[in-house]
Amino acid sequence: MTTEASEWKLWHEDRTATVSAPHGPLALTGTHWLPDYPEGRLPDIPGRWRETPEGVVLTAHADDGLTLDGEPFAGETRLAEDPGPAAEARVGHGERRFVVLVRDQVPGVRDFDPAAPARKAFKGIEATAYDPRWSVPGHFTPYGESRTVRVENADGRERGLGLGGVLAFELEGQDLTLQVTVRDDGSLWAVFADATSGDSSYRFRFLRPAAPDGEGSTTVDFNRTLLPPCAFADHFVCPLPPPGNTLGVAVEAGERGLL
Repeated sequence: MTTEASEWKLWHEDRTATVSAPHGPLALTGTHWLPDYPEGRLPDIPGRWRETPEGVVLTAHADDGLTLDGEPFAGETRLAEDPGPAAEARVGHGERRFVVLVRDQVPGVRDFDPAAPARKAFKGIEATAYDPRWSVPGHFTPYGESRTVRVENADGRERGLGLGGVLAFELEGQDLTLQVTVRDDGSLWAVFADATSGDSSYRFRFLRPAAPDGEGSTTVDFNRTLLPPCAFADHFVCPLPPPGNTLGVAVEAGERGLL
């Protein structure tokens, strides 16, 4: 087995462990947008959650059984968006964790439950073994200024998607491009579809190339194509591919679906 194939195997094993962790994507049982609940009562979530100009305000009684930063909570507190993994969310109820998020300036609360049916039923991720032909050189050209396009999300709502430039590469004898987002660490992120989407693979997928060097060079490795979170739970709001990000080739690589 080549070094690249060995590294891919470890990557796939780590990815499987991550998505099936107690508070991983499979544990998400609900995403609730606060404007949809003006009374502050979220489905099957204790306490009262209200949107205010200063952030999300949570009010709870002792018998609600909530915890805040690991301690029993009663009273009122303001909550900012949770920055870290769901397991580190500030508010909990037993093993459940309630994650505060904001999308397009709209606050919401996600419910992660280790006892979620999807997590119990999980058998693994269908993925194609490493093949060097799916790892190709790429060149990134920044736009010079950030752009935001409105795209449909998995929940049917339209939201903004920030784009930082174009990633160009050759695949299966074709010159191709993807519009990509530049992440805080300089790495790239693309939402794309291809000729396998909705057939032998999920309807769209993610790609995360490493940060380009000073000349814009990076590696486009479709062996590490990712299923989006909404492939694991219906309550994620993944963006669909922006215009131009549907490739005309069949990318028979990376994560394809659930077993």
